[in-house]
Amino acid sequence: MKEIINNSLNEALAVLQKFIDKSRNTELIEQAATMMADCLAKGNKIITCGNGGSICDAAHFAEELTGRFRRNRKPYSAIAINDPAYLTCVGNDFSFDEIFSRFVEGVGREGDVLLAISTSGNSENVVRAVQKAKQLNLNVVALTKEGENMLQKLSDVTIASPEAPFSDRVQEIHIKVIHILIQLIEAKLGH
Repeated sequence: MKEIINNSLNEALAVLQKFIDKSRNTELIEQAATMMADCLAKGNKIITCGNGGSICDAAHFAEELTGRFRRNRKPYSAIAINDPAYLTCVGNDFSFDEIFSRFVEGVGREGDVLLAISTSGNSENVVRAVQKAKQLNLNVVALTKEGENMLQKLSDVTIASPEAPFSDRVQEIHIKVIHILIQLIEAKLGH
């Protein structure tokens, strides 16, 4: 058991170190945070989406912005596309591939930001959300992994985890980036 624990921690550390070693990641995180803070300062909102663990990360990001992160401040306008009634309605009446894009079409407005999360970068429903966001002149920040994928091609800012044998390591980088984005947004908005 201790071997499994130590191997897991060391593997996570190695992936994080690879991410840190690419100085471009720091620039991309700052660029994404600036885009998001500017959006909020202008009275716009951030919409987030993802599947599985990534929908949990999307919800976590939105609730930290609308609730609180490390200290009290005014709530920021952010919403995760994670309502089960909505998701099952659109999934049933249209298709699972359209669950996020229809929401973006209905709620997204020019000047908003879409945070699209996909460990593969190729989840069809997330890709379609990004395509719809671009049609509506929303800015798009993507959290994904390194390598060729659709989110890399379509997004304004792509923050990519190093490739890893399993998606949990990619998600661990994503949640760290999410927390840093929130810290930077708060700093940029003076809270």
